[in-house]
Amino acid sequence: MKPSQEAAPRRGLPPEAPAGAGVGTAFGTFGELLQGVLPEENGDFLVTLPVARWTRAAFRPDPDMDELVVRPHRKRKALRLARMIVDEAPEPTGGVLTLNSVIPEGKGLASSSADLVATARAVGQALGLPMPASRIERLLARIEPTDGVLYPGIVAFHHRSVRLRAVLGSLPAMTVVGVDEGGAVDTVDFNRIPKPFTVADRHEYARLLDRLAGAVRSRDLAEVGRVATRSALMNQPLRHKWSLDRMREICREVGGLGIAVGHSGTTLGVLLDATDPACPHRATAAAKACTELTGGVAVYRTLSFPNALRTEPVPRVGV
Repeated sequence: MKPSQEAAPRRGLPPEAPAGAGVGTAFGTFGELLQGVLPEENGDFLVTLPVARWTRAAFRPDPDMDELVVRPHRKRKALRLARMIVDEAPEPTGGVLTLNSVIPEGKGLASSSADLVATARAVGQALGLPMPASRIERLLARIEPTDGVLYPGIVAFHHRSVRLRAVLGSLPAMTVVGVDEGGAVDTVDFNRIPKPFTVADRHEYARLLDRLAGAVRSRDLAEVGRVATRSALMNQPLRHKWSLDRMREICREVGGLGIAVGHSGTTLGVLLDATDPACPHRATAAAKACTELTGGVAVYRTLSFPNALRTEPVPRVGV
């Protein structure tokens, strides 16, 4: 399956890029539906939960410039990636890379991954360089562990080795009523932490991945919620969420599907079936309870991808 730059609705997006610039977009995620380690070599993996929050990158080449400039200046990883791509171009050039994003940073919402994927697409478009998934993965692997946001759909992705495991497909839209426990987490630093998972844990992650693949295939949101909640609980020894128990109670009180978390971040969210006529009522009740818990709440909408056909079945690991 070839990745595409998903057409993003005007609502909630950063401003248009200047005329003549190469443009790229990438969506963020609400944490992950599942993240852990499988009983195999280089088994670290995650399963994405795409949401309607985007990064837009614009790159304007300027042969009269001696260097590349990024705006805002703190986006150093995106600048590094742009330099790598320009160095591979037949005619190296200077230029200005501008990033606009509505994805909160350091929260486990794939903001850095979205920045990098959007940058690769923008610079590639401006310089006439094809940017297939394999090329983007190769480039990103030289920078940091990366989410699977370069692929449309829900995917199982080996984030540390930056390679696709399988496209699982798409789900009906969900509403996520989310909270932020505060602070920020650096992805690179987090992935240096040794994983305390046992052999039994690794086999459980294999079973959970198999369950989740089946749930996406059958569009079973209740099972998706159960797997996501279990993954959140198993992640507690690695990145403890003090509000998880109360969020699970809120989920039960409002009739939610389960809890999704930013496994390497600070966010948690109650998953709700957006096609349920009672969803607005459930979301309002969840938002009220979440506000009382943390003092703030943000509501997200997951993305559906009608053309996200599954690739080969998720490889079964001996369990």
